Amino acid sequence: MTLLKKLSTLLALGLVLALPVSAAEKIGWKDLLPEGFTPPPVRPQSYYDANPEADKQSHLDAPVVESLDGKKVRIPGYVVQLEGNADAVTEFLLVPYFGACVHVPPPPPNQIIHVVYEQGVPYEHTYDAVWIEGTIKTQRTEGELAVTGYSMTADSVEVYQ
Repeated sequence: MTLLKKLSTLLALGLVLALPVSAAEKIGWKDLLPEGFTPPPVRPQSYYDANPEADKQSHLDAPVVESLDGKKVRIPGYVVQLEGNADAVTEFLLVPYFGACVHVPPPPPNQIIHVVYEQGVPYEHTYDAVWIEGTIKTQRTEGELAVTGYSMTADSVEVYQ
């Protein structure tokens, strides 16, 4: 094999190795909504106090986008703390806007992602918007704060820039 051919082979191999193994697809919150689904409006607790007949149950009837199941994605959002250790939050809900689970009811399940991140998000970053990257699953989870339509084991979490 000539020197030029060896260099060409090494260069081609280097380019292949430099490519990301599985690049995450950047998505937004609208991408989690099936075509034709409109989420119910966000309402404060005072609305439900004044309208006791208001249907909070409608927030739980929210279909997911099945084609997202198993995809590696990157999505921005806000952390709602669930579990952690002395240094960081290791389990949380990712929501589209700050204070989402303070509202009653919380956003519909297709607008909440249940996240486990073993490395943990430092507490000081949980008040900022974050980018989260990992493999998303269409998995319904029912918890004390909310019902989620998606779950993810995060590969990385970083402050939104």
